[in-house]
Amino acid sequence: MSNAAVTAAASSRATAAGKSALARLGEAFVGRLVILIPYLWLVFFFLIPFVIVFKISLSQTAIAIPPYTPVLGFGDGLAGFFAQLNELSIDNYTWLTQDALYVNAYVTSVIVAAISTVLTLLVGYPIAYGMARAPAMLRPTLLMLVILPFWTSFLIRVYAWIGILKPEGLLNQLLLATGVISQPLIILNTYTAIFIGIVYSYLPFMVLPLYSSLEKMDYSLIEAAKDLGCPPTSAFWKITFPLSLPGVIAGCLLVFIPAVGEFVIPDLLGGSQTLMIGKTLWNEFFANRDWPVSSAVAVILLLLLIVPIMLFQRAQARAQEQDR
Repeated sequence: MSNAAVTAAASSRATAAGKSALARLGEAFVGRLVILIPYLWLVFFFLIPFVIVFKISLSQTAIAIPPYTPVLGFGDGLAGFFAQLNELSIDNYTWLTQDALYVNAYVTSVIVAAISTVLTLLVGYPIAYGMARAPAMLRPTLLMLVILPFWTSFLIRVYAWIGILKPEGLLNQLLLATGVISQPLIILNTYTAIFIGIVYSYLPFMVLPLYSSLEKMDYSLIEAAKDLGCPPTSAFWKITFPLSLPGVIAGCLLVFIPAVGEFVIPDLLGGSQTLMIGKTLWNEFFANRDWPVSSAVAVILLLLLIVPIMLFQRAQARAQEQDR
């Protein structure tokens, strides 16, 4: 082989190596960009708003626009910023622990959300199981029917339940016409109406994760259990339910978290007598215009929801590592 051919071959190999190196760098950059975008999204739309709300919660109420004393601003430079550190106060958080209204609102919200989550699971699990066991041709249609309520405004659907549950509503008219009851039931403006509204509104959030888990399950395990003499009920609790636990946990979190801070459903279906933290937060912001206290309420609510989730995720990660 001539020197020119050797040089050309070496040059082509170097070019190919350079291209492969550039390709690897491009792939690494794209991979990091894909990971970076969600983190930037969380920083701009979660972390920064949370820091702003937390900063307001450390201030004091003032007759001004906005209605609180500015804290931790850079208008006076670094010296002014460090001077304002001494003006920070946790009086708003102390006030939350001293006033029974906020403690009761937190406790009631957690209890209502927990009961609603259990009811949604009891209703959603059979629906998801039936969808997963339905013929493959019917599954897309059933899935569309579950998603269909999202095509209508959430507020309109809640108002529709007012027309159903009120004393002269459709439900009482049906029960009176069929002779089931002799006088109208009082359902609207009670916690029962709140449970109905939450279960109806958040049912798709429970059904979809459950359906995803149940559809992937190997149902030959159920047939094998039956061949070995396992009753259907025992087969469900020993095989089906444990395999669907990821969907159960995901669905419960998707229902419980927004239900704790729900405002529209308690306000419209529960009436003025119901006490939940979402209504309390709204009243502090817009009726009392006490932004520092309402910000403290929001911070505590966020921590109340995030900390258990983080602890659960850490325990789940440790369990997965032990299984490996």
